[in-house]
Amino acid sequence: MASIIHTIGSVFQPIFHLFGWILAFLYGLIPNYAIAIVLLTVVIMGALTPFTIKSTKSMMAMQKLQPEIKKLQQKYKGPENRQLLNEELMRLYKEEGANPVGGCLPVLLQAPFLFILYSVIRGLANKTAQGVVQPRYIPSTGSFSKMYHNLIASHGAINAFGMDLNLKLFSSHGSFAAAIPFYVFVLAAVGLQYFQMAQMNNRNKKTGQVIPSQQLMMQRFLPVVFAYFYMVIPAAVVLYMIVSTIIRIITQDVMFRTGVSNPNKANGRSLPAKEKAEETPAPDQSSDNGIAKKPASRKPMPQR
Repeated sequence: MASIIHTIGSVFQPIFHLFGWILAFLYGLIPNYAIAIVLLTVVIMGALTPFTIKSTKSMMAMQKLQPEIKKLQQKYKGPENRQLLNEELMRLYKEEGANPVGGCLPVLLQAPFLFILYSVIRGLANKTAQGVVQPRYIPSTGSFSKMYHNLIASHGAINAFGMDLNLKLFSSHGSFAAAIPFYVFVLAAVGLQYFQMAQMNNRNKKTGQVIPSQQLMMQRFLPVVFAYFYMVIPAAVVLYMIVSTIIRIITQDVMFRTGVSNPNKANGRSLPAKEKAEETPAPDQSSDNGIAKKPASRKPMPQR
């Protein structure tokens, strides 16, 4: 097991150094650890936002297809029709541009960034066997070494706004008052996740979309699971999750207000000719006062 962890760590080493360099650069611009982490989060979310938009579109498309999915499930009941049902569902997803696992994409993409940021934060407070602070992954010389020297001076403490962001909720804080900000961080992270899900559900209710029971169960379960992780990871990583969730909330709100999350617009396809014919109203042959106009009669040509 240790060899596997070592192998994974060696593969990620260049990425750790890249993110450490970016963090040190941002800290050099504004020498505050919390602000540097917030700015790094903005950079990461800037790269992930296109995937968040795509995921939200796919989720809305899946919810719109729920009536059709139920019809297919009723039509192809029984284990003997399982393969045919799967084929029909895949055809439906392909035609409508929906992805059954698209809604999980942001969560799956967050996982490697959490691992990377967690490793970089641990590296900042790295100590040798003799107890000497020796930060890892950030420049120790040059114009971006300010963070390195400040960490040496603070003995590895990532101090910002009266907190050591390297500590966790269950770390030794000396007093309950000192631990209060860490409780606030965890509660804020969990609360924002629930708010993001409620934002999506409220939008669905307004548009009459059906929310699958599996999705509702996952929405209630995932924040509880994440709450445990927030208690055992450094506050700096929890801060990343708080800011990234806020950015996703803002992104969803903009999508809802501008109509980008509309499944038809999201798929980028035009209605088939049959659907257009059904949706296009027939030409109104009535006059403005509601009385039908009679077709103009043609006078017979005079005979010579």
